[in-house]
Amino acid sequence: MSVHERLRALTDGALRGMRRGIEKESLRVRSDGTLAQTLHPAALGSALTHPHITTDFSESQLELITGVHASVEGCLEELTHIHQVVYKAIGEEILWCASMPCNLPADHLIPIGRYGTSNVGRAKTVYRLGLAHRYGRRMQAISGIHYNFSLPGVGDEQYFALIRNFRRHSWLLLYLFGASPAACSSFVAGREHELTELTRGTHYAPYATSLRMGRLGYQSDAQASLTVSYNDLEHYTASLYEALTVPYPPYEKIGIRNGDDYRQLNTTLLQIENEFYSSIRPKRRIKRGERPLHALRSRGVEYVEVRLMDLDPFVPIGITPATCRFLDVFLLHCLLTDSPPDTPREIREVRDNLQRVAHRGREPGLLLLRHGSETPLAEWAREVLAQCEPIPEKIDARLGGAAYRDAYEAMLKLVADASQAPSARVLHAMARNHENAFVRFALIESTLHKSALQHRELAREVRERFARLAQESILEQRELEAADDLDFETFRQRYLAADLLRV
Repeated sequence: MSVHERLRALTDGALRGMRRGIEKESLRVRSDGTLAQTLHPAALGSALTHPHITTDFSESQLELITGVHASVEGCLEELTHIHQVVYKAIGEEILWCASMPCNLPADHLIPIGRYGTSNVGRAKTVYRLGLAHRYGRRMQAISGIHYNFSLPGVGDEQYFALIRNFRRHSWLLLYLFGASPAACSSFVAGREHELTELTRGTHYAPYATSLRMGRLGYQSDAQASLTVSYNDLEHYTASLYEALTVPYPPYEKIGIRNGDDYRQLNTTLLQIENEFYSSIRPKRRIKRGERPLHALRSRGVEYVEVRLMDLDPFVPIGITPATCRFLDVFLLHCLLTDSPPDTPREIREVRDNLQRVAHRGREPGLLLLRHGSETPLAEWAREVLAQCEPIPEKIDARLGGAAYRDAYEAMLKLVADASQAPSARVLHAMARNHENAFVRFALIESTLHKSALQHRELAREVRERFARLAQESILEQRELEAADDLDFETFRQRYLAADLLRV
């Protein structure tokens, strides 16, 4: 069946059931563009138990989480409200608008997230200590947006077909939305890299789209040895099971603990499922104490999590309605298009194409790997977008208006003119207004975003709801701490037991 035929078979009820949610990371920074060293603000509640406001790797790295929404407008309205609530709690600090970090201190001075004295809270901190030992803290200070997407009536086989197609074509999203072509020199200090000094304090790659997704970003030489198949749930979970249970010699050298001080949760290639760096993940909500892999194996895929989106530094909440709408279109395209099984060669090509586009995506004439040969990025991009063409009209017909068509046509313009891509706009803005200085550009944009959000009215019922959530989260953390009846080492061993990963 063609995309047109499958689209016609997709009922209005299925499209009405389309849902999305957003998780957005941002560093808290001082007014001079350096990393904030303060604790997670008490007014925001407990980072361990708050449903919408937590921290990611660092104590200074907020993660803002929306609920599940039937409309793009509703999702972004909630994300805006969460930003407003945060700004009322962080005083003079600013949320960094860019994916690549601010001016960072020495690696050991980047504060790791703290979650209290409960076993669950301690495990979250030890996991982050493990990340620090394995990859360094600077890499973990990178921020991005995760876009969660689901459609009713879609089963495991269809979700994995979507995932395979997403991976084949995900380089297109880096080209269209990558917004991290430059970085503060503090990020690359003392590291091998392929970047060029643009001006004092700033390094870049002239045609880069997303350094966040390149070799300096969320990549792992150790995980590069992990060949994960997305052909079905069984193959996927079997690949992760091995990575979660078989000791990895370089990590055995780190050790689990030194006396009473823990260094990591375990010595396997992945401490827990979240350590797997993938551009998209099949997900299932978990029960308390349940391992994500067990949840997937026992109840199947509930939604997919898109993980390669940079923060848009030109908008206060890091993502635009048009971006969300095109993501909906792109994900539907991935679902409705034929999706042959992946192969080891194709898995290598997918990885290589992401690296090419991350580092050189706007390079004229750039070639990508496709079935063992090379094809021009621009030609392939036009082909994928042509296949997407009927989808916006179908969605707009259900919703009314032309918002999805407008978002789609904006992407056509970006493919036709690389100078309009977000990564190019970042470099242009840096050159025009900020003497090519990345930190200066991001700091001024972040300050403008703060002002815009603070001047927006926040309804009293929203303020009261988040105040209540903050208090409830603090009480919930205290209850968890009081209820613990195991020592941490026993808890760690039980939680990481291989039996908990099986069905």
